[in-house]
Amino acid sequence: MCESGAKRVAHTYDHLMKTVAVLGGGVAGLSAAHELVERGFAVTVYEGRDSFGGKARSIPVPGSAVGNRNDLPGEHGFRFFPGFYRHLPDTMARIPTHSGTVADNLVAATHILMAQDHGRNEVIAPAGVMPRSIDDIRPIARFLWQSGRELGLAGADIAHFANKMFGLLGSCEERRFQQLENTSWWEFFDAESRSPAFRRTLGDGLTRMLVAARAREVSARTGGQILCQLLFDVIRVGGKLDRVLNGPTSEAWIHPWESHLQSLGVILRNNCRVAGLSCDGRRITGAAVATSTGTEVVSADFYVAALPVEQLRPLVSRELSEAEPRLRALSRLTVRWMNGVMFYLDHDVPLERGHAIFIDSEWALTAISQAQFWPTVNLEERGDGRVQGILSIVVSEWDRPGRRTGKVAMACSRDEIRQEVWGQIADHMDDASLVESNVLSWFLDPSIEFPNPTAACNLEPLLVNTVGSWADRPDAVTQIENFFIASDFVRTHTDLATMEGANEAARRAVNGILVAIGAEPDCKIWRLSPNRHCLPPSRRLTNYAGSCTDHRKPPLKCPTPVSLWRAQ
Repeated sequence: MCESGAKRVAHTYDHLMKTVAVLGGGVAGLSAAHELVERGFAVTVYEGRDSFGGKARSIPVPGSAVGNRNDLPGEHGFRFFPGFYRHLPDTMARIPTHSGTVADNLVAATHILMAQDHGRNEVIAPAGVMPRSIDDIRPIARFLWQSGRELGLAGADIAHFANKMFGLLGSCEERRFQQLENTSWWEFFDAESRSPAFRRTLGDGLTRMLVAARAREVSARTGGQILCQLLFDVIRVGGKLDRVLNGPTSEAWIHPWESHLQSLGVILRNNCRVAGLSCDGRRITGAAVATSTGTEVVSADFYVAALPVEQLRPLVSRELSEAEPRLRALSRLTVRWMNGVMFYLDHDVPLERGHAIFIDSEWALTAISQAQFWPTVNLEERGDGRVQGILSIVVSEWDRPGRRTGKVAMACSRDEIRQEVWGQIADHMDDASLVESNVLSWFLDPSIEFPNPTAACNLEPLLVNTVGSWADRPDAVTQIENFFIASDFVRTHTDLATMEGANEAARRAVNGILVAIGAEPDCKIWRLSPNRHCLPPSRRLTNYAGSCTDHRKPPLKCPTPVSLWRAQ
């Protein structure tokens, strides 16, 4: 929606002027504020940190600036915008910049680097291939087959994985929720009986790179659903598997968003930590907010909790849980660590134009070389002026010992984390491109608090979808008439702790508020693309994997996956 459209919608509701307190200023909170203010609500966002954006925000490296330069950019973790995201790009397209919109700051990555230990069998996979018919999928399938073989996978392993994926595609919704939701990825793919290469690559490898999930814990429904979406992005006409921002996250996205929201009338208050919620059994009667000058009580017509699950849990009082019993299940949701490390290089090392997956890394490392995607960012104006390249890495496994220290990541000191992360990625490269002498400085997400060695504290863990967790996750609309939840643990079509999931949850919360005031719930919600939409009508995947009409029966097996993958 353009700005004029936003004003038109706001005018429709401006006689209402209902007040909304959005508790939390991450992607979910800002998304809710955006949708609400466009519809004429008076919105105030309360954020506990000194900056907005939550886990998506950039974090300037303190003390890195020399002279009149700016600090080096740090991140909680690199950003990744798959092609199947619909809600978030729609919002970004409504955030103006001096040259267009924030959506214009998304650029396509063209490759994915999958590297194994000791630099062997590196596979560079094209991202965002655009087939025009099913015949165009054959070279893609052949490439994937060859890639699997190079990664050490036997033909039987690849065929087994393909059969399982087609079976998942052919499952009905009842089967997905009643069986696959309660089956782990590991169990569904029968990984225990497969080869070591299968367990390492398609068992542990795929899921460890998927928002800190673990193959023996994540549900087959969630893991398979997201993997299917990524595959659809490869084969869908015009699909884009991988997109990134053309600058540091806050500069390319969050700061323009803040400015736009303020121009529409949203009040943004930072350093305001939510300390309590009062409930009379039917409504929220106030929110206690701790500020630098003391605690104040916030009163509003509606309250939107846009807080991560670990921050909302302590706020669930007996009165709150009695009014909304589903909140009691929040204690059963699981969070894991997934945090960023950045290396600032004297000479840029582009790797590939896209994300790199280090398959055998004990700490489940993924990375991207940023400078190649930041054409308008002059790194000589940052730090001390020497930095020419930035390698941004995400550590997804903090409970597995590293080979150098013998310690799990959360029991390591800062220097040990640096040593282990750099060593593990260097182990995967055989071109001598990653050398210690090229590192000028480094950055660790400040959410990791020290000292160790007992265990570091992580102030910003990430929700992971464990087996059966759907039953423990609340809806955005609660039984408390003026209380709504907008966070990535809410039940959504996206069903993953991502920026997309947070944005969809915010839209659901806003629709709930609109219904509460008797208005039309007009926040657009997209479903994930079903398999019948990924190919031209005449050659749909349903030709290869039929739908199951009874969740008690197994899905029809695909009769031709091996011939498709081996197509000449």
